[in-house]
Amino acid sequence: MSGILVCTDGSHYGQVACRYAASLAVKSKLPVTALYVTDLRLFEVPAVADLSGSLGIQPFEGMIQQLQEVESIKAKFVEEQVMTVFAEAGVEAKFEFVHETGLLVDVVCDLAKRHHFVVLGKRGENADFDKEHLGSMLERIVRASKIPCFVTNRSFTEIDQIAIAYDGGASCLKAVDFFCQQTGFHGARFHVLSCVEGHDEETASQRLTEVEARFDSVGIAASYQMLSGVVESAIVDYIETSKIQMLALGAYGHSRIRELLIGSTTTELIRRCHVPVFCFR
Repeated sequence: MSGILVCTDGSHYGQVACRYAASLAVKSKLPVTALYVTDLRLFEVPAVADLSGSLGIQPFEGMIQQLQEVESIKAKFVEEQVMTVFAEAGVEAKFEFVHETGLLVDVVCDLAKRHHFVVLGKRGENADFDKEHLGSMLERIVRASKIPCFVTNRSFTEIDQIAIAYDGGASCLKAVDFFCQQTGFHGARFHVLSCVEGHDEETASQRLTEVEARFDSVGIAASYQMLSGVVESAIVDYIETSKIQMLALGAYGHSRIRELLIGSTTTELIRRCHVPVFCFR
């Protein structure tokens, strides 16, 4: 099944991710696969914890079986949640629910090979304990995924206005081409943003002209803005002021060494934006 892959863990963020996946399925008419992953390490912790060896292997075998049963029950509960969300959203596309045991990054990247893009929450089950931090697996998935990642926020809002942070790179071009091809988004109002780096306004203007030509060819209405200042702050301020409901950008365009030294614009925008961020690699 080729279409939308949505990751959910039964948490509030997981439910919001499913709501966005349902909305995107209606717009794109793509089928949806909902994925729940049981972390393989869950079954390894008890045996490691018994450092003394006093309990023996038999109690742990029973404990692991009980954990597996609990996870099966939870997977059924998550599936019922997803079905309810999709029914309420009026999704008519094909749908399947998949429960896998493994490492989340590996499972997502394997299933991503046969999907257009993946939808996942900014945070997961422990969101209430780390409201200022991203989910532990989020950045690894976005970096490893070969398909675009739609990172959702805390609450669902219909998408009527979309901002594209455009720097002329290949990843940003993929974002522009995606929206040109997906006619379900053509009714939205687009805002194409190019940040002036230093005093190079001519380059920023050329970038906007490139996108304008592509969007005009398919009839997409858009406004084009040059922003100045610190990139992350300028984009976040524009999104809040203009009441944007989604940001699209080229993700992680620089080396890990550079990001280690000065930080990642992608990670900072995902963390600070209170709207979904559509990341293209």
